[in-house]
Amino acid sequence: MPAKDFAATRFSALADITPPKAPTLHPVWTFSTGVLGGHEGQPLVVGGVMYVVTPWPNVLYAFDLSKDGYPLKWKYRPDVSPNAIGVSCCDTVNRGAFYADGKLFYNLLDGHTVAVDAATGREVWNTRIAEVGNGETVSMAPMVVKDRVIVGASGGEFGIYGWIKGLDAKTGKVLWTARNIGPDADMLIRQDTFKALGLDAISPTVIGARVFYSMLTGEESQETD
Repeated sequence: MPAKDFAATRFSALADITPPKAPTLHPVWTFSTGVLGGHEGQPLVVGGVMYVVTPWPNVLYAFDLSKDGYPLKWKYRPDVSPNAIGVSCCDTVNRGAFYADGKLFYNLLDGHTVAVDAATGREVWNTRIAEVGNGETVSMAPMVVKDRVIVGASGGEFGIYGWIKGLDAKTGKVLWTARNIGPDADMLIRQDTFKALGLDAISPTVIGARVFYSMLTGEESQETD
């Protein structure tokens, strides 16, 4: 998963690379995506295959690490609107994909989330989650928790009404939308939310983190009918 874990620690416990070994490191393989934008999504290595997502136009590559030369296994190139380029505040970056249940989930700059079969590169589903015309783009890496794909929009510099959405991992259907500000009903916070989570005597920052965690894990469901 991107950023190592849900806490985004980005810490690796691998101990093979040490300070004395650092000077001996050297490239053994390179690949050019042909995209000149910033590459902010780290590769994922799952089952001997490395998956790489590019900036716009958000091409997904799969390389077979079990064979000499790490050949391309497949390439998935979605149709991503160039209109999103002008709405992106800070380059046309993508923060990478999330692997779960044999699929790769990632976002497209023009406001779509896609699920791709990790073995074949076949598109499983493609769901529109944001509106470029409203100043919304999507560059984040999704989070997958149980059977939910959690996504959110960029566009604060355009004054968007921010949100996160929960999608069904199997179908891509949007199951709920929670706003980042506004009435409790729009933020999917019920009257008993804070007491149920034991948050009545905790700082607002910790409250926000725990409410978001509860939404991700389902321990305190935020979904609506």
